[in-house]
Amino acid sequence: MSTKTILIVDDSAIIRTMLATIVKGLGDYQIVEASSGFEALRLLPRGHVDLILTDINMPHINGLELISYVRANPLYKSIPVFIISSEGSAVYLEKGKQLGVNEFVAKPFSPAALGILIDRYLNPTPHQGHEILLP
Repeated sequence: MSTKTILIVDDSAIIRTMLATIVKGLGDYQIVEASSGFEALRLLPRGHVDLILTDINMPHINGLELISYVRANPLYKSIPVFIISSEGSAVYLEKGKQLGVNEFVAKPFSPAALGILIDRYLNPTPHQGHEILLP
């Protein structure tokens, strides 16, 4: 199994460090960090990314603009994207859904719950998401 790469995009160095610490605790993941949507767009062509964790409110190119670009680009459109934000309003939730966000994680969040979500997308099991009924 090859090491999977997670791109963490947040203008707060503290949040990026916290997310990187959570991810490192989950297993053997490579972490790439970007402090803005603009920086993330510069990093995407430089290597394969398996998952994107992004904030919404950032300077220059915000998280929603980043997601819009990712979903419109054939090279990146299948990458799972999680919004991790304190912006939990219905407007942002709906916009994220329209853009094809896979998960919306509201701050503050449980590191364990985030870990479960990351694992679900990066290490799916054959029966995940399906109810198994035994006789």
